[in-house]
Amino acid sequence: MKVLFCQPAARDNEVWLADLRAALPQVQLDEWQPGLPPVYEAAVVWGPPQQLVDEQPQLKALMNLGAGVDKLLALRLPPGMAIVRLEDAGMAVQMAEYVCHALIRFFREFGAYERQQQEKRWHRRRPPVRSDFPVGVMGLGALGQRVAQAVQQFDFPVLGWSRTPHELPGVRCFHGDAGLASFLQGTRVLVCLLPLTDATRGILNRHTLEQLQLAGYVINVARGALLVEDDLQQLLDEGHLAGATLDVMQEEPLPPGHWLWTHPHVTITPHTSAQTVRPDTVAQVVRSLAALARGETPSGQVRRDRGY
Repeated sequence: MKVLFCQPAARDNEVWLADLRAALPQVQLDEWQPGLPPVYEAAVVWGPPQQLVDEQPQLKALMNLGAGVDKLLALRLPPGMAIVRLEDAGMAVQMAEYVCHALIRFFREFGAYERQQQEKRWHRRRPPVRSDFPVGVMGLGALGQRVAQAVQQFDFPVLGWSRTPHELPGVRCFHGDAGLASFLQGTRVLVCLLPLTDATRGILNRHTLEQLQLAGYVINVARGALLVEDDLQQLLDEGHLAGATLDVMQEEPLPPGHWLWTHPHVTITPHTSAQTVRPDTVAQVVRSLAALARGETPSGQVRRDRGY
């Protein structure tokens, strides 16, 4: 099998190539460059240019080095070219710990204690009631399910919403447009793990966010374009929302003058809530290539009509 590797913006491509070649001794693995002959069966990619697809239309599959495939779906792809995304690769546990940290920091009012420390003020705040902080997880794929399970360990009520029906132990599950309002109205802390598609772009807007319980909180660890940032700012300033933790923004890197940098009730991180772990990713690529070689559908193959 002949396979291409393309990760134009990365600085560690030699390490990736060495690890993949060591795990795939029977595969010819070449780093993509313009003008290569169209003789490859698959490509392992992150952020490939349209030129790769145009020059290699015979590829059976693009194997994405991440869970989000919105950038790949924005390319002009031949109808028969499959997209295979990472399903976990060490990201689920990172996502769970990030969300639980943000949730507990809000719930236990650690931000207020940090301000008290700066003021040298010793004051114990009244402990909150856990049942007053139902957590709603939007998106119940592999990452969303792991997050919902982790949140349950701290005895918070947990709700889940997805486009299609799911059943998870201990989680009140809702789905589709018909279930969205009930999900939002039952949620105080909203965790967004949705894929970015035409149907979900801007789904976190004033109409949806103002349905959250009063003094609600937003945690977005999916894609920045899911959130209408101006609507978030208005709801924060009006007091309907108590705060937000955002790992993703509409524009990345975030411009220096953006209001998110300085808003007192917003915590931001630079798209680092869950990063791929190379050994886990290599193992998943090996399994996917083996499935392709057997003529099988690899686990993690994306349905283009859904966008995930």
